[in-house]
Amino acid sequence: MIPINDENPTPSTPIVVYALIAINVVVFLHQMTLGAGMAGFFQLYAVIPRELSASFNGVAINQPVPELLTLITSQFLHGGLMHIGGNMLFLWTFGDNIEHDLGHVKFLFFYLFCGVLAGLTHWFFGMQSGVPTVGASGAIAGVMGAYIIKYPKAKIVTLLPLFIIWTTVRIPAVYFLGFWFIQQAISSVASLGMPEAGGVAYWAHAGGFIFGAVLAPILGLMND
Repeated sequence: MIPINDENPTPSTPIVVYALIAINVVVFLHQMTLGAGMAGFFQLYAVIPRELSASFNGVAINQPVPELLTLITSQFLHGGLMHIGGNMLFLWTFGDNIEHDLGHVKFLFFYLFCGVLAGLTHWFFGMQSGVPTVGASGAIAGVMGAYIIKYPKAKIVTLLPLFIIWTTVRIPAVYFLGFWFIQQAISSVASLGMPEAGGVAYWAHAGGFIFGAVLAPILGLMND
């Protein structure tokens, strides 16, 4: 999917987006070398809501990586090839314009902070879950929330199956991203009371999207 927005100035080189993609890929390749040790790697660097709750309550977890720090480290871990592939595609698709508008430094802060807030949203609705939470989805959802605010009319070229063939349609970002958010919101509500069901952090997606839509204008997204 490729956003097309004729009203948007030619973006500067999105060096932060490229760097984030590169770091995520390098970490994923490292994960692939761990074999059976990947579970321990996730245990150390992923967000585990139950342990984060214990940390907030002053209970020592005896982990070398502070639980609060996992709200950032978890953003660079992924559960599989489809997981990282989808996330990086969305980051590449929507991130360059937002980085251009916010500037490199503010975009990096915005991205990581949205990821932290998304992780805390997931934690809030499942404080005693023992399932490690990984992925850049929450941070990227924040980027998508910013995109729908700034570029609602930008066209998203979307590949769709039509019976036995594939075709492309151009969908305004407000509908494409709006539909995505509604899906996440419905799934979030459906997962209440079942924080370990499905293995998808829907609340992180929905929370990241909302926080991104709110935080980006505060950081100057709408300034020309």
